[in-house]
Amino acid sequence: MFHPLRVSEVERLTDDSVAVTFAVPPALRETFRHTPGQHVTLRRSTAVGEEIRRTYSICSPAAPAGADPVLKVAIRLVDGGEFSTYALKELAVGDTVDVMEPMGRFLLAPRPGRFAAIVGGSGITPVLSMAATVLEREPDAQFCLIRSDRTAASTMFVDEVADLKDRFPGRFQLITVLSREEQQAGLPSGRLDRERLTALLPRLLPVGEVDGWYLCGPFGLVQGAERTLRDLGVERGRIHQEIFHVDDGSAAVAARAAAVAAHATLTATLDGRSGTWPVREAESLLETVLRARADAPYACKGGVCGTCRAFLVSGEVRMDRNYALENEETEAGYVLACQSHPVTPEVVLDFDR
Repeated sequence: MFHPLRVSEVERLTDDSVAVTFAVPPALRETFRHTPGQHVTLRRSTAVGEEIRRTYSICSPAAPAGADPVLKVAIRLVDGGEFSTYALKELAVGDTVDVMEPMGRFLLAPRPGRFAAIVGGSGITPVLSMAATVLEREPDAQFCLIRSDRTAASTMFVDEVADLKDRFPGRFQLITVLSREEQQAGLPSGRLDRERLTALLPRLLPVGEVDGWYLCGPFGLVQGAERTLRDLGVERGRIHQEIFHVDDGSAAVAARAAAVAAHATLTATLDGRSGTWPVREAESLLETVLRARADAPYACKGGVCGTCRAFLVSGEVRMDRNYALENEETEAGYVLACQSHPVTPEVVLDFDR
C-alpha cells in the first residue's frame, strides 16, 4: 500500500545524487519502522498520466522501539531515468510523494557478531543503515566496510561513514578503493575484481569467522564478490546480496521465451481475493494480473527488487532472470511474477504467502 508522505529534506550528496528525507506522521510510525537493509518504492505520475515506480534503499539507521523512525533514501541519477531526473532537478521540501511501506529480504537485524560488506557506488545506501544500526545497538558487534567508487567526488555518504569510523574506532573498519582515481593513501586504484578480492580479503579479516557478508551494488561486482567468497570457503547461507543494476539481457530473454506455453491461464490470489485470466502472448504473469488488479505489487519489473514475489501453488513457470530471491526461496516455491512466464497450460500463484 502506498502512503502520501511530505518531503522534509533534500540533501545534495554528490553532483549526481541526493538524499531525500520524508516526514512520517504519527499514525504511520509503525508502518515505516524499518529493518536495516530494507527498501521503499516511490511512485509518481507524469504530466501525461503515466505511473512511474522506483525502488530505493533506506539509508537512515533503524529506530529502536518507542523512537520515531527516520525515513531517508538516497537517489543517484541514472542516464535517461525519469524518476531520478525528477528527484535531482525538481523534488523539493514540501512536495508529496507516494511511498510504499518498507520491504526486502537483504537484512541485518541488530545482533552481536562480526559482519562485513562489499559495496559499489550507491550500494552503500542499505549498508550504511546496517552498519550504523548494528554498531549503535550492539557493543560486541564489529563491521568491516569495503567500498568501491569511481572517484572521490562521486563517493556518497563520505561524512556519515567517517563519523562511524570516529565513533567506533575499534569496531568499524573502512577500506576504500577508487576505480578511476589514485588516492594519496590506501589501496591503489582499480576495480575490485575476483583476483584482487581473493588477495585482499584474507589480509583484512578472518574471512571464515565473519557471521554475515553483505554484497550490494552493480551486478559484476556482486557476482565477483560472491564467487570469491565461495572460493574462500564461506558458506552460502552467510552471503547476502542485492543487485542495484543489471543489463537488459534481451538476447537471453528472447531465447528462453521460446520455451513458454503458447496458451495458458493464470489463477492468482492477492489480498484474499482470487481471479483467473488468460495469459497473453509474451506477457509476464505480473502483467496478466495487472490487467485486472491494479493493486498487484511491483516496483522495478526487472527481477531486482523482489516486490512482486509470489508463491507458485501449482504449475510450472520459467523466470527470465532472478536477482532478488535467495536459493532457499526459489527452492521453497517462490517466483518473481514480473519475470515469470507459464510453461504449463495452468499456473496458480499466491501473492499472500
